[in-house]
Amino acid sequence: MITIPYLTALSTYFSYGLLFAFGQLRDFFRKIIDWWQSGDLQGYAPICLGLEDFYIRRLYNRIQDCFGRPISSAPDAWFDVVERYSNDNNKTLKRTTKISRCLNLGSYNYLGFAASDEYCTPRAIESLKKFSPSTCSSRVDGGTTTLHKELEECVANFVGKPDAMVTGMGYVTNSAILPVLIGKGGLIISDSLNHNSIVNGARGSGATVRVFQHNTPSHLEKVLREQISEGQPRTHRPWKKIIVIVEGIYSMEGELCQLPEIVAICKKYKAYVYLDEAHSIGAVGKTGRGVCELLGVDTADVDIMMGTFTKSFGSCGGYIAGSKEVIQYLKYTCPAHLYATSVSPPAAQQIISAIKVILGEDGTSRGAQKLARIRENSNFFRSELQKMGFEVLGDNDSPVMPIMLYNPAKIPAFSRECLKQNVAVVTVAFPATPLLLARARICISASHTKEDLLRALEVISRVGDLVGIKYFPAEPSKQETNAIKLE
Repeated sequence: MITIPYLTALSTYFSYGLLFAFGQLRDFFRKIIDWWQSGDLQGYAPICLGLEDFYIRRLYNRIQDCFGRPISSAPDAWFDVVERYSNDNNKTLKRTTKISRCLNLGSYNYLGFAASDEYCTPRAIESLKKFSPSTCSSRVDGGTTTLHKELEECVANFVGKPDAMVTGMGYVTNSAILPVLIGKGGLIISDSLNHNSIVNGARGSGATVRVFQHNTPSHLEKVLREQISEGQPRTHRPWKKIIVIVEGIYSMEGELCQLPEIVAICKKYKAYVYLDEAHSIGAVGKTGRGVCELLGVDTADVDIMMGTFTKSFGSCGGYIAGSKEVIQYLKYTCPAHLYATSVSPPAAQQIISAIKVILGEDGTSRGAQKLARIRENSNFFRSELQKMGFEVLGDNDSPVMPIMLYNPAKIPAFSRECLKQNVAVVTVAFPATPLLLARARICISASHTKEDLLRALEVISRVGDLVGIKYFPAEPSKQETNAIKLE
């Protein structure tokens, strides 16, 4: 759990209160002006209404230049950011022909496969010539090629499961498959900080949803015990099935799941384990096989394994891996398989080639070198940020490291100042995070060199001093420590 310093929480509440008050005042005068002028809705109710609309107009639009920045190159260690300008106080942004070459600390390109690769790229191009950019069909019609079959076998072998099914979009993998796995009379117990795709999939399933405190096995056991003893609402019948859903690496926290403890509890209470490895598969573990390998958990103890190809494999889509019976059932019932267009053949070939590089099947040790480099880069960068006095979330080995900003004024200040110094960072605020917990999310890649990381640290430290987000005292440098010893 994140403990916010008292003064920081107070100033953050005051800042949001001030923005809210001025926004309401402006809306009040807007209503008076609209009352005098004839509206153009012609009897229709406003389609955009409510607190979300207020938040977008009065808060988000003021800093929207910090989000959705267009790029004009591959998302490698360095990329080209297209410059934009606004003539109406950020209500609209217009692109220019100018670009800035920036150090990329925002993309999920964990292993560096998103850029041109000596092994993957030629094979993806060949598959484009052979199969075309799209199958123009769902998997059950004309959308299954030899590449899709090969990809599913490759994924199943890589994650250590008997069978797998791939989908064309990572978000849909959760949101479309959960309603198929469980329905009315079932119980979903979800980590409080699970991804929005899991939240929407759970809501759409019709099952009863309960939440346990983030990454806290003891609270999970308490919730399980209470729900099993109470049974279904009103009828108190036993649950038809119970699924516990967790993530391997939490995308906004950078924390590793306490998987061994959670698996042990689920075994004790006969609950199924659903593991989302979107940010961990390919990025952690000795051979890139995710948190199960890293934490020593047998994949046979995880009933459903989900992951995406957008982070470590430089492609798109997602997968579900499990027993042959479960995967066969999903292929008959899952809308993402039955109705959605299948994965693009070049994208499928990119994934297959990336997995072969990771496993060393390309005849080189590049995959092992990439895995070692991302681990070293992540641990070095996290350690240095903490020494500087930043509040950094997450665990060692995780390539995701959020730097806490808290105050709304510091979100655009940090983002804009970093961009001025050619470092592109991603800032995250409400509704992706709780209102008080705005942050900058740094994503480290194996393609970053030591020089890249040192430059990034220098810029972030300088901007951190300017913006005032070093919430802890910095550790003395080696020269300062030696000078103290000499004195």
